Amino acid sequence: MSLDNTMKVPFVSFKPLEKELDGDLRVAFERVYENSWYIEGKEDEKFEASFAEYCKSKYCVGVGNGLDALMLALKALGVKEGDEVIVPSNTYIATALAVTYVGATPVFVEPDIRTFNIDPARIEEKITDKTVAIMPVHLYGQACDMDPIMEIAGKHDLYVVEDCAQAHGATYKGRVIGSFGNAAGFSFYPGKNLGALGDAGATVTNDKDLAAKIRALGNYGSDYKYHHIYKGNNSRLDEMQAAFLSAKLPHLDKVNVNRRSIADKYLKGITNPEVILPFVPDYAVPVWHIFGIRCKRRDELEKFLNYRGITTNKHYPIPMHLQECYKDLGYKEGDFPIAEEISTTELSIPMFYGMTDEQIQYVIDTINDFK
Repeated sequence: MSLDNTMKVPFVSFKPLEKELDGDLRVAFERVYENSWYIEGKEDEKFEASFAEYCKSKYCVGVGNGLDALMLALKALGVKEGDEVIVPSNTYIATALAVTYVGATPVFVEPDIRTFNIDPARIEEKITDKTVAIMPVHLYGQACDMDPIMEIAGKHDLYVVEDCAQAHGATYKGRVIGSFGNAAGFSFYPGKNLGALGDAGATVTNDKDLAAKIRALGNYGSDYKYHHIYKGNNSRLDEMQAAFLSAKLPHLDKVNVNRRSIADKYLKGITNPEVILPFVPDYAVPVWHIFGIRCKRRDELEKFLNYRGITTNKHYPIPMHLQECYKDLGYKEGDFPIAEEISTTELSIPMFYGMTDEQIQYVIDTINDFK
């Protein structure tokens, strides 16, 4: 097949959902614009209440982005310089940066090679007298194994801050993620299952005092105007993004159902023996923010798919311990072999709401054609 005759399949497209919600999004924009109120207003209050309810949490605090959602939660919990926080060795760097930004040290723990999520069996060996928290990441939209994580945290009197940036609506044993730890951070980056039309984030918690502290910390450390009780940050969910998110939140379950349908077709249809498909444990109902396959000849497969018109991505080609910004931690190649194995074999294939059956089948057939 010549390149001119291939089907073009983007890695992600916002158009199908935006087309459906065009009227609602324009109404949201006009409402905020007409009100001329852009920070900490009724739109923010409405979205926070709705998202807290969706997450089965009592409180939601809108912030500027997902990184701040995690960082402010740690800061509000009192995590500080000299402390250590357990994080997975396989995740996006924002997880570790949140720890760094409060002055603490991220301590990496290897994932389960099947799920890509932190392996609870490896956590306790990394706990020291400096450890104060565990930050499990529900990577790619699949829940971590939370029961043993919470058991370990209870045993060692540790905080748990869930990184839910990729997993809006995912469940663990029927319970929505974000409702297990002391707090949970969400990103509403445009590409997320629930995405704003710009940067946005939120922290959810069941602790009233913690929510109040997170809100103050994100508002220059202020509990009321010109009264500053903490050395805070400037990180607030603006009214426009809150309005857009309120328009999109009622459709999140529909989006997730659609993604599960696509994933199911991939799981049943991709039969190439060179490809390792995602593993879904019995306890998890994923929302498939990312559909990541593995292949020993990853780079060859990527070129093959790209040539055939299928756009792909790699999450994450350089693991955190080998990133230049963390060379001060003293890690070297081989220190986290599972994270390194994933980094050299993982390939993310197209996954977005509104993919057509023809696009899905073309991806499946093309992967199966790879020799």
